[in-house]
Amino acid sequence: MSAPPGTVTAPAAATTAGAVRLAHRRPLRIGRVSLLLRPRGLAVTVTGLALLLLLTALHLRLGDIPMSLSEVVAAVLGGGTGGARLVIMELRLPRALTGALVGAALGVSGAITQAIARNPLAGPDILGVTSGASLAVVAATVAGGAAYGGAGGVLAAIGIPAAALAGGLAGALLVYGLAWRRGLDGYRLVLVGVGVVAVFTNLKYWLLTVGDVNDATRAMVWISGSLNARGMEHVVPTALALAMVLPATLLGTRTLAVLRLGDDTVRGLGVRIDLARGSLLLCAVLLASAATAAAGPIAFVALAAPQIALRLAGVAQPPLVVSAVAGAVLVTGADLAARTLTPVELPVGIVTAVLGAPYLIYLLVRTRRARGAI
Repeated sequence: MSAPPGTVTAPAAATTAGAVRLAHRRPLRIGRVSLLLRPRGLAVTVTGLALLLLLTALHLRLGDIPMSLSEVVAAVLGGGTGGARLVIMELRLPRALTGALVGAALGVSGAITQAIARNPLAGPDILGVTSGASLAVVAATVAGGAAYGGAGGVLAAIGIPAAALAGGLAGALLVYGLAWRRGLDGYRLVLVGVGVVAVFTNLKYWLLTVGDVNDATRAMVWISGSLNARGMEHVVPTALALAMVLPATLLGTRTLAVLRLGDDTVRGLGVRIDLARGSLLLCAVLLASAATAAAGPIAFVALAAPQIALRLAGVAQPPLVVSAVAGAVLVTGADLAARTLTPVELPVGIVTAVLGAPYLIYLLVRTRRARGAI
């Protein structure tokens, strides 16, 4: 039965209301680029940055050598005693900055992957980035032998970050190549990624078994995800990766929104879907590889940060900027807890895994219920 003339149905009313709300939002125009500012997302971003600043301040104050706020401010401004400057500027500040940058990179990488795969359980882990990086580091450690202690080893020549970066890129390239079948399908990408990650994980543990015990122990610390002894040599490459890749991902925000509509619809709109997916996935891989090279594979951040950002911002897909802020807050807060709340300092990856595992179970249950309701 059709509605009487002049009657507005519920879907039409909702669409009209949404159009009215959008009409009241004036886009920000910078040259030929226009961005739609969402007040809720902007408020969440500002709040997240304030929380990140607070956690960073606590990072600088708390530890085995407690510092007062005046000592922290004096050291950051170039004053204070030599001991305070050493502790804050050489030990704590680079570690806090590395954690924030790594979390931001993982958050954006996870948001891109989940948007392309149209799956809240997707992340750079399924692209083979973290497993490939872990396998490369373990293989280089076992092959290098005494690389940690002196010259002559493989790691002494190329370094852990370089091995991790090369392994992450190689793993992602392998997953992408195996998943390509006259185009790239999100579900096929996830399935192939799960298989490749399983193979890489078993190879990694086999290498740890046949390698020297001391080398295996050192490798295990890295593959657990740790921010211990991080310096500016880790901050600068991660910051450069974000500075180069993040603007490109922000320009592809509209493409990510269109990809949610399905392949046939996207092709009907004239979007070169394979090129768009490949370019955005490359950005996600580069960010995840840089983050893994700096701190090791930190679990669950790329999975949880986009979903937290999505719910806080109240949008249909994970927002990139809010995901970056959420990831930075998660890693910084987890590392602060690992340093100060436990009797023995833990790798930050263990803390994020403990916090992220219940969230993964929640997502699995929620996804199953949603599919059962359809």
